[in-house]
Amino acid sequence: MGWLSRWKFARAGEARPFSARVVLGSGLMVEKLVYPKLPKYFNTAGPCEEADHYMVPPLPRVPEAPRIVEFGGYFVLHAPRQSGKTTFLRHFARELTAGGQYAALYISCEAAEAFGDGVASAQSHIVREIIAEASHSLPAELSPPFFDVTSQSERLLTDLLEAWCHACPRKVVLFLDEIDAVRGQSLIGVLRQLRAGFPKRPHYAPWSVMLCGLRDVREYKAASGGDATRLGTASPFNVKVKSLTLATFRDDEVRVFLMQHTAETGQRFDDDAISRVGELAGGQPWLVNALVSEIIYELKVIGGITVAHVEDAKERLVLARATHLDSLVSKLAEPRVRRVIGPVLAGELAPVDEVFNDDVSYVVDLGLVKSRPLRIANPIYQEVIARVLSNPVQESVTADPRSFIRADGTFDMDVLLREFAAFWVEHGDALTEGATYRESAAQLVLMAFLQRVVNGGGVVTREYGIGRKRIDLLVTWPHEDASGKRLVQREALELKVWRDGRKDPLDEGLKQLDAYLESLGLRDGILVLFDRRAAALPLEERTREERATTASGKVIRVLRA
Repeated sequence: MGWLSRWKFARAGEARPFSARVVLGSGLMVEKLVYPKLPKYFNTAGPCEEADHYMVPPLPRVPEAPRIVEFGGYFVLHAPRQSGKTTFLRHFARELTAGGQYAALYISCEAAEAFGDGVASAQSHIVREIIAEASHSLPAELSPPFFDVTSQSERLLTDLLEAWCHACPRKVVLFLDEIDAVRGQSLIGVLRQLRAGFPKRPHYAPWSVMLCGLRDVREYKAASGGDATRLGTASPFNVKVKSLTLATFRDDEVRVFLMQHTAETGQRFDDDAISRVGELAGGQPWLVNALVSEIIYELKVIGGITVAHVEDAKERLVLARATHLDSLVSKLAEPRVRRVIGPVLAGELAPVDEVFNDDVSYVVDLGLVKSRPLRIANPIYQEVIARVLSNPVQESVTADPRSFIRADGTFDMDVLLREFAAFWVEHGDALTEGATYRESAAQLVLMAFLQRVVNGGGVVTREYGIGRKRIDLLVTWPHEDASGKRLVQREALELKVWRDGRKDPLDEGLKQLDAYLESLGLRDGILVLFDRRAAALPLEERTREERATTASGKVIRVLRA
């Protein structure tokens, strides 16, 4: 039986537990259920465990944490969703406890979100979580002593921590995951009690506390009800020594990660496939797992895994928009996110000020963008964002995709330009009026039209030239010649916008497109110039096609729209 068959067999529940006789230390023989060892797999739901999942070793991903604990620091770990925070915390807690010096405990505060400003209820929930988790994770001598969880004390958390730290023979280390799920006055109450205990450690307060969540501690003021536009003011957790984050997977970590599957099953990844997984995911842990899971368990690829398999998996992920991707997309309507993403999509440089810098930090914490330089975090997020924002426009596109395919199977770009120009004249004003993402509204209309007519037969790849006021698009269209040989047609487009206070972007666009075509090895391309000036002529008067030539002699079709 091959490895995939064994995996399907086991995961389908057919590898059932069986009864076995076990001799206890007293010599008594008993019957117990034995569960067969299942093959490891790529995990896309919940924390990873070494026995069950392929995984990158979690502890080296936050190398500073052990030293901060050693010196009794209170600190923050923040990173985007599904990047490995919980996996790290659980492993780190076990490692610290096993070392013999600490009693380290991990708990999740996620369920406390339901209590909102109900300080007593939220506090009681966290106290109960500490007691329950300690009973599962720590030996009895390291766990909190008996504690009256029904107490109405306003310092219930403090009372528990004082009793526990005083009774415990080791220094207590506490990891509070999903801390930013606690809201309003409840969050303030928890943070202030932790801060108040800081001088009393280790005998009456935890020696070290790590707060873990999506956002940095500077955002906790906003989460607790403060003014989100004035985040520079004091935090209720001002004893923290450092804010740490989880880095995305490096290229070498992606390779080692995927090689674990090869070692266990014999199925190999081409070198180019490994590189493409890391590139598409941008090292984001969930995306790496999701891409490979799609290839192995959904596409059910047998034998070697190639770049083509990775591209197929990427397209399926983008179309399916799994929960992870949807949770990010849901943030796009937030004003703080829009102020950052809008200029990025348009290739513009946003005005830099205190509020915008805070917005950038917030969107980086969400995992949507990376900074220095500011850009969408990875090609998959980039594709998902562009498609989500252009989806409403696609509903208005009635053109038949088959009408753009020539008799020889190639894609007709002349027809594309004519059809889009007519569509723009008829619908452009209506589709861009009041658009949420005004900076890139016109470009999104073209991308939506292009996606609609290319989808299913080809691929549209996007590149945003931040600070260069442009968007580059590459249409890749596979087809066959008369002999059946597989060929790939590539067509490059550059999109630019003429805004108030700027000169005609034609010359700059030709220069930029010349360089883009040179990098692709193409001799011709398309430049689309959207005139978004207040004094621009009506659409039907300004929409026209021209011809131009770059300095190096490349032929350019120019669509003014």
